[in-house]
Amino acid sequence: MSVDAEPPPLVPGDENTLSGNAIPGSHDSRAQPIVSSPILSTHQHNVFMQSDPTVHEAEDLRAATAAVRRYIEAAPEVALILGSGLGRLAEAARDTTTVPATAIPGYPESTVEGHNGRLVFGVLEETRVVFVQGRVHLYEGYPVQQITMPVRLVHALGARQMLVTNSAGGINRAFRPGALMFITSHLNMAFASPGMGAGRPAAPAEAGDASFYDLDWTQRAEQAAQARGLDAHRGTYAWTLGPSYETKAEVRALDRLGADAVGMSTVPEVVQAQRLGMPVLGLSTITNPAAGLAAGGLDHDEVLEVSARVRDDLMTLVRDIVQAAHA
Repeated sequence: MSVDAEPPPLVPGDENTLSGNAIPGSHDSRAQPIVSSPILSTHQHNVFMQSDPTVHEAEDLRAATAAVRRYIEAAPEVALILGSGLGRLAEAARDTTTVPATAIPGYPESTVEGHNGRLVFGVLEETRVVFVQGRVHLYEGYPVQQITMPVRLVHALGARQMLVTNSAGGINRAFRPGALMFITSHLNMAFASPGMGAGRPAAPAEAGDASFYDLDWTQRAEQAAQARGLDAHRGTYAWTLGPSYETKAEVRALDRLGADAVGMSTVPEVVQAQRLGMPVLGLSTITNPAAGLAAGGLDHDEVLEVSARVRDDLMTLVRDIVQAAHA
């Protein structure tokens, strides 16, 4: 790992504890990153809380939306924040326009080498979509309010629904590598929320999990997965801070808390979308058992093989999900 500014030891290490999808060069939720993080010095005073409520006060969404609208003519309907391996799906869209993150004021830039952020606008399954590429993770040093700025931006541009995918380590023993998990609830084990400092109260408690994940949309997506013969389940996703993988003890604790899968992304975007009133569909690809749930250590070649094996099916299902967004 090449690191210019080493992040603080937020998660203790452990021997033989790899539980995630450590695809070399990946920027997805289970990737072991190659990070250069000058952001840490910028937010030194609150990096351990991973929160900076002043981001909301300083943010200028009008300038950001104006910058993007110089490139596009039509507003998007559905936003897609896709994990590694699904980048080619943007190439399948027609009438595409790409807006680099560097052209958008206030847009967080990924510190993972080789993964520059950008928005790709186009039409997929006769639906106007925007792909948010170059996902930024909390472990990169940005406060949680800043890494969710892309969600606020695409909402301001017109997107009213959001599909988010990730790769995850499986905790539920019934989930085999290659299985898909529709997220119906989550555990925020990073204890960070983009709502801090937003000047708006939290969602009412009685709203429950349905306020985070659209159950009707999920049910339609499940029907599409079943029609294609895919191994799909429902489950709870646990978000951990990273960049260290979970220890065996942490996986046991998450299991007892009700988690079915674990990763380092997704929840911040979902929480932000919920605050904006956006229906969300969440989908995890189970690439490997979490630490301590399988004999031997993590084999990167096996993880790569699983990812490659499910990629085409997953891309087809994502198209079905977009088509089902307005059903």
